Amino acid sequence: MTRKILAEALGALLLTACVVGSGIMAERLAAGNAAVALLANTLATVAALATLIVLFGPVSGAHFNPAISAVALYRRQIEASTAAMYVVAQIVGCCAGAMLANAMFELPLVNLSSHARHGPAQWLSELVATAGLVLIAFRSPDIREAAWRVALWIGAAYWFTASTSFANPAISIGRALSDSFAGIRPVDVPGFIAAQLAGAVLGVVLLRALGEPKVAT
Repeated sequence: MTRKILAEALGALLLTACVVGSGIMAERLAAGNAAVALLANTLATVAALATLIVLFGPVSGAHFNPAISAVALYRRQIEASTAAMYVVAQIVGCCAGAMLANAMFELPLVNLSSHARHGPAQWLSELVATAGLVLIAFRSPDIREAAWRVALWIGAAYWFTASTSFANPAISIGRALSDSFAGIRPVDVPGFIAAQLAGAVLGVVLLRALGEPKVAT
């Protein structure tokens, strides 16, 4: 169990450090071109996410996401105590990852974001992104399949959702700690988390509608 918790915390930390750090770097180098910055942020996230899933999947299932852990609990793939420890590890890891990214770019460790992300379009985007994530993750036959499927879904959703696809309550909290391209105002985080949890429920409904899948976790 200690190894599983460490894998979840470290995976969440590295994923968030990549998302936030690449966002900071992209913003600095893109000379105000938001499309170029988003593309750079997307490519870095896709590469890191696929790698981290393959690396930590055999240890913990590579959830890195309370929504995924909640669905795994609902499906009786993990116990309630494990799910609770996973969620704590994921939140701590994501916050630490944002702080690490800030430190690497000589910013204050805690640099609360002023990036506004709110409104029905943003919430609908998070619902869609999270529902798709749940569906893809739990329909994947093994970790290696899940790695590229999940990474490509998140990469695509960076572009077709208005919210740029956070799809993760823990990383939503972490990204509030960085006033950067990938950040989100703390006041907007609860709306994102509510939409993500609703998306997880929708994902479960879709899984049930499609029949019992082969599960990656």
